[in-house]
Amino acid sequence: MNELISLAKTLLENKTIDVFIGYEKGTRKPRAAFVSNVEDTGKLIFNENCVGNLAVYLTRKDLVEGKKIGMTASYYALKNILLLFEENQLKEENLYIIALSEKGEIKRLQTVEEIKQHLKEIPLPAKTNEEELIRKINAMSLTERWEFWTEELSRCFKCYACRSACPMCYCTKCIVEVNRPQWIQPWANTLSNMEWQINRVMHLAGRCSDCGACGAVCPVGIPIYLLTHGMAEWVKENFGESTEKGNVLSTFKPDDKDNFIV
Repeated sequence: MNELISLAKTLLENKTIDVFIGYEKGTRKPRAAFVSNVEDTGKLIFNENCVGNLAVYLTRKDLVEGKKIGMTASYYALKNILLLFEENQLKEENLYIIALSEKGEIKRLQTVEEIKQHLKEIPLPAKTNEEELIRKINAMSLTERWEFWTEELSRCFKCYACRSACPMCYCTKCIVEVNRPQWIQPWANTLSNMEWQINRVMHLAGRCSDCGACGAVCPVGIPIYLLTHGMAEWVKENFGESTEKGNVLSTFKPDDKDNFIV
């Protein structure tokens, strides 16, 4: 990783960026690192184990507003960066992106088009354990599926870690914080937990990168990433990639059919 460290040093020394967001060694796995001075660049790492979605920090105004950012971006972080560009949350001139090639080499991505091309060239990360559970759920009847999610979501205690981990949850005020009217009960119970997750999934329809960060941070191990995964697959199958055709619930045409309105 000498090349990455050298590059980060140069970017900071030349004032090309104000802060570099990358990975450093953690207790069990790599964790996020925020480097704003040259002396700290030596702790930066970037390899196949660095899979946490750092794109979540790009809309944190308390961390990045008014700053030029350098960032190491994993596969799913790159997908989220594309979505954030699509939603006008990022500017190319303020973001210096470093990715890994298929051979593990450091690669600079300067434009949206370069990110798109890079994602076509590298393989989709494997999710063996998740695929097994997806097959299991897909084989269930609707009744069995309802019972499965009712049992799972009954364990939720509304910590909102799933929201905090999602790069696309950047609303300044979430629906769960609205109390006039009170759309969703703030306390934990199975029904309101399900209402919260349904709202979250609908909000991310066509906007989910399928990174799985929401499920990874759940303190009680609810596989809620499968809800957004299912929606992402359905949207892709029926509407195409969101970055190509717009987000499914925020895109319309004046001549759209309205025969579903009663």
